Amino acid sequence: RHPRAKPPAKKRHAIMAPFARSLLPLSSLFRTRSIAGIQAELEHGGSGLRRTLGATDLVMLGIGAVIGAGIFSAIGTAAVGEVAGDGTVIRYGAGPALVLSFVLLGAVCALAGLCYAELTALIPISGSAYTYAYATLGELVAWIIGWDLILEYAVGNMAVAIAWSGYFTSLLRFFGIEFPFWLSHSYRDVLLSYPERLSELPSVLGHAVAVNLPGILIVALITWVLVIGIRESASVNNAMVVLKLAVLALFVGVGVFYLEPANWAPFAPNGWRGVHQGAAIVFFAYIGFDAISTAAEETRDPQRNMPRGILGSLAVCTLIYAVVGLVATGLVP
Repeated sequence: RHPRAKPPAKKRHAIMAPFARSLLPLSSLFRTRSIAGIQAELEHGGSGLRRTLGATDLVMLGIGAVIGAGIFSAIGTAAVGEVAGDGTVIRYGAGPALVLSFVLLGAVCALAGLCYAELTALIPISGSAYTYAYATLGELVAWIIGWDLILEYAVGNMAVAIAWSGYFTSLLRFFGIEFPFWLSHSYRDVLLSYPERLSELPSVLGHAVAVNLPGILIVALITWVLVIGIRESASVNNAMVVLKLAVLALFVGVGVFYLEPANWAPFAPNGWRGVHQGAAIVFFAYIGFDAISTAAEETRDPQRNMPRGILGSLAVCTLIYAVVGLVATGLVP
């Protein structure tokens, strides 16, 4: 045989087999799940979740996820801006043009909402962006996005829990109950915001101790409700949404009688820069609408109800934010 001739097919296979086996783990990182396979799995029973949610439940779920600490805590910062201790402007405020910031954010989030609406209708199972990435980009990308989602919700939940804790302790203070300082602030919070009160913290084994107990307890309580079931979780969420909307309606209903039109001039004190930098501050207030997509497997007729739930909740929240922003900036210069 000519020395440069190729070896027989069997011999070539034997030579390449170890190399091919070594690539198998690498190729599995980009293995995808077919959409047809996912849908077939759902149609034939499997271990799917109960489909009990309708379009109204999804809209309420979206409002409950979106309206929270963002509107109650960040709206003032977005209107005024952020200034460092030395007077350096970090972000310019939108002023009364905060209304435009909310409308701008609503339009931007609607574009992302359209993507989620299409994907949830196509792949109506739980998992949100993790599942979409698994079906299209592979296991490795899905793994990364899965951890991204965990981090996103963890950071968002922590911010909301801390804000809730602050309101809860101030409510107790209104009734003459002073919650212990070291049980309502984390050690990092004390170190950064209240260094002069470090001496008030109790010491355990030579280490100062501070923990935000109300924040921990409210997260534990909500987790317990979620574990019970989706129907019960939706009912609790609906009750909280009604309560939050009632609070905002009370603020707007009373506030309109005390508006000072002079506070709206100039309407955009920092121009377009203030509008888009104010939007960057309150973008946090819109985080949560994507959480609706995680309920796709628990939704009746997801192809119809999921788009309605996602886009409907965004529209309602944008309207609420714009009205609240207009009243807030009309009350306070």
